[in-house]
Amino acid sequence: MSKAGADTEQTKRSGGKKTSNLIKLTPGERIFSGFNYFLFLLFGVVTIFPFLNLIAKSLSSEAAVISGMVTLYPIDIQWGTYKYVLKDSLFLNSFRVSVFITVVGTALSLFMTALAAYPLSKPRLRGRKYFILIYIFTMLFSGGLIPTYLLMHNLGLINKLPVLFLPAMINVFNMLIIKNYFESLPDSLEESAKIDGASNMRILFKITLPLSKPVFATIALFYAVQFWNDYFMSMIYINSASKKPMQLYLKELLVSASDAFISGDNLGNIDAAMNATPQAIQAASILLATIPILLVYPFLQKYFVKGVLIGSVKG
Repeated sequence: MSKAGADTEQTKRSGGKKTSNLIKLTPGERIFSGFNYFLFLLFGVVTIFPFLNLIAKSLSSEAAVISGMVTLYPIDIQWGTYKYVLKDSLFLNSFRVSVFITVVGTALSLFMTALAAYPLSKPRLRGRKYFILIYIFTMLFSGGLIPTYLLMHNLGLINKLPVLFLPAMINVFNMLIIKNYFESLPDSLEESAKIDGASNMRILFKITLPLSKPVFATIALFYAVQFWNDYFMSMIYINSASKKPMQLYLKELLVSASDAFISGDNLGNIDAAMNATPQAIQAASILLATIPILLVYPFLQKYFVKGVLIGSVKG
């Protein structure tokens, strides 16, 4: 019987009404789904409230911010605060430092993590289990802050930008995700390449890595957020103001907003400073520091869930 005939027969048996193949939810399941939708909507609204408050403060006039009238929408909109922040030499310099650390640190971290994950994904590697245990041990235990500082000092990295990404180039958790992803790739691809005479490095760069875009896009986002948001390492290892990244600048701005209010290049910027209060400067600076990550995330979102799920389990 053809598909059309089967549909006609099914329609006749159902009293002239064509039945649907959709699964009907029970009343309890509908209530549960509705509760989940409401709960996630509530979480989303609560999460976006701080951003709306920052936007409102950064765009509101000095009198509105000082009087505490600003909540979720700006009052007496003005753009002087953003003009003030964007002409601040400390802000611009810290922004450049953070971009450099994030781009270089993420690229090197992906490269080193791939080099560590690839051999550990091969069961034929001798001592493979012991190497994995050593990595996991370093994930759970560290030498401590003082020994690490002494090591960086002996290596001559204090007050130099490489100290902000070299010690954190391999994250063990990220390496294990990539290792599991490599293990999920078919062995026949590597066997075919070896028959053609390809070396291990050629197989890694020509076959394995091109097939691993989802997991690498996900891990790249992890590393980028890690380097962009880190301020602790720069607070410990960086002494020069010209080498401080964005997050350390924001931390010092939040601690002493009145001092940051009179930065060197803005002394003559009277027009922009007229409506710039310390709270508005904080809000504008935080928003401008958040924009780069917000711009990068949409391009990696399509790989995010796929990369994490495939790399998190084997098989």
